[in-house]
Amino acid sequence: MSDSASRRMSDSDTPAYHRRIRSFVRREGRLTPAQSRALDALMPRYGVAAEAFADPAQLFERPAPLTLEIGFGDGENLLAACQQHPERNFLGFEVHRPGVGRLLDRADKAGVVNLKVSTDDAAETLAQSAMTPWIDSLYVLFPDPWHKARHHKRRLIQPAFLDMLAGRMGAGARLRLATDWADYAEHMLAVCDAHPAFENVNGIGGQMPTADDRIETKFERRGLRLGHTIADFDYRRV
Repeated sequence: MSDSASRRMSDSDTPAYHRRIRSFVRREGRLTPAQSRALDALMPRYGVAAEAFADPAQLFERPAPLTLEIGFGDGENLLAACQQHPERNFLGFEVHRPGVGRLLDRADKAGVVNLKVSTDDAAETLAQSAMTPWIDSLYVLFPDPWHKARHHKRRLIQPAFLDMLAGRMGAGARLRLATDWADYAEHMLAVCDAHPAFENVNGIGGQMPTADDRIETKFERRGLRLGHTIADFDYRRV
């Protein structure tokens, strides 16, 4: 799944954090007529602007536990989660507009009311958000692996990214990761297991035995066709 991320954190209580290298590339792709109509008609209802994150409590009309998904692709998992958990609020970040248009079209037809989306840079937007524990769970599913060694610095999952998240996730908040690239799985484990603010629910070096909290996505199916092994990780904010 494409991941939307570049980061900058500046807060009076924390050191400034600058994400100099983006972990995604904007590729607009071709919008279908339905996707284009959905973006025009539905973004006023579902979309949120970056400045709204100054007070995350105002993102939704009702208070409810909030789940984020960074880089939701076509929105398959995000839409399913919205429908399966109407008691929760969901916020998705995606810079690929065709995928956003597809999700909005399907969400509108399904009558989904617990969803908001942003096409802004996720990590930069989160870094500029209020330094308060407002995120209850965060999913990063199949982010761009940047598999060439010289591109590893572009990967979203880095110590500084976790530093930034830690200030916005309260004790017990969940961080869920998944990848179909073995070396990125190793990287995720090394970074997250070493971070003092997060604990691996399955023990140091452990993976989830089953990923029953999400559906199989298009990017996952593509990885399986290529013979890749899927790795799911479950962390908690401590």
